[in-house]
Amino acid sequence: MSRGLYIQLFSIHGLVRSENMEMGRDADTGGQIKYVVELGKSLGRHPAVRQVDLFTRLIADKGISVDYSNPIEQVDEKFRIVRIQCGGRKYMRKELLWPHLDEFVDKTLIFIKREGSIPDVFHGHYADAGYVAMQLSEFFGTPFVFTGHSLGRSKRQKLINEGMSEDDVVKKYRIDRRIDTEEKIMEMADLVITSTSQEVEKQYGMYHNRTIPDYSIIPPGLDLEKFSPFYHGMLPENRKDEMEKHAYVSVLNELNRFFIFPEKPLILALCRPDKRKNIAGLIRAYGESLELQAMANLAIFAGIRKWISDMEENEKDVLTEMLLLMDAYDLYGKMAIPKKHDFEYEVPELYHITGERRGVFVNVALTEPFGLTLLEASACGIPMVATNDGGPRDIVENCKNGVLVDPSDTAAIAVEIKKIITEPERWDKYSRNGAVNVRKHYTWEAHVEKYTSALKKLLKGTTREEFSPLSANPVGKRITGLNYFLVTDIDNTLIGDDNSGLPGLIEILKEHRDSMGFALATGRTVDSALKYIKKYDIPAPDIVISSVGSEIYYGDAKFYDKGWDTHISHRWERDRIREILDRADFLEIQEEETQRKYKISYFMEPGRDRQTRAHELLLAAKLKYNLIYSHNQFLDILPYRASKGKAIRYISYKWDIPMDNILVCGDSGNDEEMLRGDMPAVVVGNYSEELEKLRGLRKIYFAERAGAGGITEGINYYDFLNRKN
Repeated sequence: MSRGLYIQLFSIHGLVRSENMEMGRDADTGGQIKYVVELGKSLGRHPAVRQVDLFTRLIADKGISVDYSNPIEQVDEKFRIVRIQCGGRKYMRKELLWPHLDEFVDKTLIFIKREGSIPDVFHGHYADAGYVAMQLSEFFGTPFVFTGHSLGRSKRQKLINEGMSEDDVVKKYRIDRRIDTEEKIMEMADLVITSTSQEVEKQYGMYHNRTIPDYSIIPPGLDLEKFSPFYHGMLPENRKDEMEKHAYVSVLNELNRFFIFPEKPLILALCRPDKRKNIAGLIRAYGESLELQAMANLAIFAGIRKWISDMEENEKDVLTEMLLLMDAYDLYGKMAIPKKHDFEYEVPELYHITGERRGVFVNVALTEPFGLTLLEASACGIPMVATNDGGPRDIVENCKNGVLVDPSDTAAIAVEIKKIITEPERWDKYSRNGAVNVRKHYTWEAHVEKYTSALKKLLKGTTREEFSPLSANPVGKRITGLNYFLVTDIDNTLIGDDNSGLPGLIEILKEHRDSMGFALATGRTVDSALKYIKKYDIPAPDIVISSVGSEIYYGDAKFYDKGWDTHISHRWERDRIREILDRADFLEIQEEETQRKYKISYFMEPGRDRQTRAHELLLAAKLKYNLIYSHNQFLDILPYRASKGKAIRYISYKWDIPMDNILVCGDSGNDEEMLRGDMPAVVVGNYSEELEKLRGLRKIYFAERAGAGGITEGINYYDFLNRKN
């Protein structure tokens, strides 16, 4: 805290860069993108902040700017955009990212360890980034902040109300997973930041866990240098900035080519081509009013498009309906529908032109969580007609800069637009109020002041620590500080018939705890493993690889590694394997408590022919699996990506620990794969005969002493304790 806050923001989907943002390119590149970038920039300017990193997805895809493939974009001295690759490098819509979020978590852990700096706060934006920030928060015992931007329950209800079947909503939008994740987020979040009070009441209020988090309502700010009041007729050549001059002329020419009478007042809408934005409702309001058509032109900037036929279904439907309505109402010469706009320079000039023509900005979305474009237009002195929902309510209450309407009432929309255009005093009042009051209520300086105050409060421990189970001993902070690990099997390796060497090994673990991690790799379940070592007063492990490598847990809190779960689930067909092997007369299923999600366990008498038959049965069914036989009686079937050795290699990758710095110890066949890997290995003196074939292999030491004594002997053989010092 004395050095200043280090904040990690997460906004994973869409296209994120610091300049020339492609707003409206698709449904995933909307107001949230601008919000998080502006938040990062503004936080970087605050004296209480040391560093801000905005994490998003790395994309290298033809047709997409190379900017999005840059791993680190240094925006300014204290603010970076960090891009993490997950789910390949192709651009994909946010609903398809869910299976790849654990990969994002793992690679972010690597980034944090290599940077050598743990953030004070993880802040997730939208459900996907909320999931990632939540996982990282649990790893490090660090406060977790969430901003939803929009929520799944309200979206599901709206889509169903519009006629979409619940099955189609689930299939297209993965809505059930999103809602489940949002419920968990509300259970775990230390703070939820919203832009309006209606979000808390109406959107978060739909969730079972709505009462658990603390809420802070902090409206977003605005770049007031960019969005300044219009120029009151100032000619382009008298402007100071050459880019502004060019943008003004470019926008003016683009608009004028659509209009027969370009000097008329302008009705302006600027939004993504999304059904929720109700563009069709605005066109109907204009098309049904011949009086409004006579007095004003309509311009709708609905994102960026090339070929409508190549766009996503939602955008395609909206844009097609726009064109059909334009034709149905014969709005040619009165309505402009440009195909693109430059956000950086052209959008501010678009507002300025609207102001010069004494026009109106309109947003009649069916639902509007906030409405950032309303603030932009108001800051430029443009009166507004807006939906009576969400953010616009607060904006009109604070700024007194326009009117609210029922977005389904096209006649009312037309009436309110006409009033503003035809009543000069009303227009002047709304224009003046907007320009003044946006600067009073909606600055990024005010936003980050409230934001940093809320974070400082969190870091003083005033929130509900019971929802952060690892906060007392966060595993992430410990493991990122370790570069050496001792990994050992339990039965007949760490503990066995001869435990004479156990006290000495326990002393080593205690003495070197600050510099060497301790992990178990066992066939036991995690509960059994922890209960068993506790009987012998063995220090609690940092990591437990249990059930023959099919599960990974961290610390006494038994924090489950979801990334490993996701990794090994690929092509795992548990029910089919059980169905096939349960019929084999040479196998006997083990007790139910030994069976796990990713492990099926049988008893099998020794014999190479029996192992061969088990393989043949599974291969004939074209199944992917890993078969492990140990102690001449236990047969375990795992996913083909799972084993003790593979789990250790995964941990090596996830926590950026060199494999040469991991010493592994075992005694039986289910340890074989981890012993014959790239890590230094110890086979204890009381090993099973099935490991004799490993003798003489590189990096495998056969100890003379049994059990823990053999582990200590191996530590000395490799001079492991001195290597790490």
